[in-house]
Amino acid sequence: MQSILMLLQAPDVDVLGIVVGSGDGWRDENIQHTLRLLEIAGRTEVPVYAGTVFPLLNSAEKTLRWERMYGELSYKGAWSNPIDKKRHADPYMIPAQAEGMATIKPASEPGVDFMIRKVHEFPGEVTIWAAGPLTDLAVAARLDSAFSSLAKELVFMGGSFRPVLAANTFADEYRHGTRLEFNLRWDPEAASMVLHEPWKRVLQIPVDPTTATFFRSELLARIANGKTAFASYIGQYGQPSPMWDELAAMVWIDPGIVTKSATMLVDVDTSFTAGYGNTLSWALGKGPQLGERPVLVIEEIDLPRFERLTVDLLTRPRTMNSERIHAQ
Repeated sequence: MQSILMLLQAPDVDVLGIVVGSGDGWRDENIQHTLRLLEIAGRTEVPVYAGTVFPLLNSAEKTLRWERMYGELSYKGAWSNPIDKKRHADPYMIPAQAEGMATIKPASEPGVDFMIRKVHEFPGEVTIWAAGPLTDLAVAARLDSAFSSLAKELVFMGGSFRPVLAANTFADEYRHGTRLEFNLRWDPEAASMVLHEPWKRVLQIPVDPTTATFFRSELLARIANGKTAFASYIGQYGQPSPMWDELAAMVWIDPGIVTKSATMLVDVDTSFTAGYGNTLSWALGKGPQLGERPVLVIEEIDLPRFERLTVDLLTRPRTMNSERIHAQ
């Protein structure tokens, strides 16, 4: 939710729409949270579209079988055991929302159709910004062979290479599996398909630069004291955690926070082995030559500048500049 607010607040960004699927939570509940966020932020003109509910091939049963063979995953998102009221096994259940139920509704057009329509409407202008599993992008690419080539670029949060271990429980995901990351592990087949598409440019924000980040209580408090319609929402519901998606948003909004990056070939392991869902990488020209494409991978960022810009973006009233960048 906080990364969505950052994109909505950015003065040079025109958010054409938000496609919501399953991942950390189930799609329909995620849609409700997003719709309510837009109401609170006063941005109900931004449409929300329903994406996919399940991965292409991966499933709860397949994940359980994998765990029996190779060990328990530290995080499974929507498939996590419902040990508290924040988790439930029914993909279509929409429990009562703490922030209140939205009165606006999602658009009737499927999210995949919306994305295809927009890249055709604005060829070479639309940035696809993805902060979750890549299932919807894989489906769009298979429905329309021109989809990825018509987009300006793909920016996605996901994957893991050599992250420095952070001193928090969120590090359990990559403590013993440095190439494992949830967004790509939820739907490895979709991620691999997307990474083989003919994008003009691919920008990847993996776990690695996020391990130095954390949405500390003091940062949340400063945002809660800002002059925005959603200030009290952040103060009440903002959660201390690594700034995964917030960093992915800011890297795109202000690339000046990047201090180290590298271009490489990237893919995802789709073999049902211990490495299922792991991030694969090679130096340029050294891959298996199966259609891998160059990806610009963000490795390190200027943390003080990132935090300063994030707080500033989420505390000041939004203004519109003449330059407009189309983003989804």
